[in-house]
Amino acid sequence: MKIALVLPGGVDRGGEERVIPAFLALIGRLARRHEVHVFALHQEPRPGSWPLAGATVHNIGACRTVWRAIREIREEHGRGPFDVVQAIFSGHCGFIAVAAAKWLRRPSLVHIAGGELVALTSIDYGGRRKWRSRLREAVVLRAANVVTAASAPILRSLRALGIPARRVSLGVDTGTWPPLAPRPRDGGPARLIHVASLNRVKDQATLLRAMAKLANAGVEFDLRIVGVDTLHGEIQALSRCLGLGKRVSFLGFRTQRELRALMASADLLVMSSLHEAGPLVFLEAAVAGIPTVGTAVGHIAEWAPAAALAVPVGDANALADAIARVVDDDVLRIDLAREAQRHALAEDADRTAASFQALYEELLPLAAHAREEGGPGIP
Repeated sequence: MKIALVLPGGVDRGGEERVIPAFLALIGRLARRHEVHVFALHQEPRPGSWPLAGATVHNIGACRTVWRAIREIREEHGRGPFDVVQAIFSGHCGFIAVAAAKWLRRPSLVHIAGGELVALTSIDYGGRRKWRSRLREAVVLRAANVVTAASAPILRSLRALGIPARRVSLGVDTGTWPPLAPRPRDGGPARLIHVASLNRVKDQATLLRAMAKLANAGVEFDLRIVGVDTLHGEIQALSRCLGLGKRVSFLGFRTQRELRALMASADLLVMSSLHEAGPLVFLEAAVAGIPTVGTAVGHIAEWAPAAALAVPVGDANALADAIARVVDDDVLRIDLAREAQRHALAEDADRTAASFQALYEELLPLAAHAREEGGPGIP
């Protein structure tokens, strides 16, 4: 097969920085068997092309990105026809994939991977905040031949909109994240880790308020926060204001190799997001034998209470209480870790690629009909 993948980015030519590990894992596995072309909208400001994980990346760049991406897919199709066109994320990616597929009379798939279905107006986040984006999503999701999503909460949101969808989790590459058995704490302060860009939707303000409650209650902990700062020091200033001092350290961006070592040394992953379709870091922690306490979003909500502890979004007191409960009960902590790892390994990157492969094969008769008839062929 020849496959077109439309992505917002996450496929830097260096393969280490500015990448999304789940994308690289999927691309590499598909490229072992198929010809894969990745159309990245904004990886670099200027158009360009490079090989990555066995595929060819076509960077579209700034200025008239949507229409140039559709044209680029069409031109590559002219050099050898695509069998399917898939978008990871809807929004502009989904529109491009569906429009190009309709033009080429090929089937299309759209995977919901972010905030396409939410409207968090207080932080100016989500694909349903404006009527134009709501209209675009309605058209794209109904025009796609298959819609997929990573977790049960997102599938419920799609069903509420009348969109049938399949569950496909973006899993962990166990080749680069080898599984580690859950292990007891070795005493001393609880080693907590939080992995996410510092931004409004990840809601690190609630996380730090939970940490302040723990500190006031006499809980000993060391929290490492890993992620790019998009808030220009605001979260660091809040940490100082709350008197967290040396209890919280901000490590900035870390490569996957560095992150694996940090994760393996932790006792607990803590998350405070207002919304997640996944998150992948929850699955990475699970594979590394680390349990999670977090807000009730994505996989955390889906797998609680057996494989994670979930608390209401924005509730710092509940988050602090749940963290304290796990820190104080190592039997519970290890039970959560084991169950989370069981889930994550059952839905690893190999399973992700196999699931998408099965969907492509299911859609192949539509592409074959279009080639034979020369007509639309795609319902």
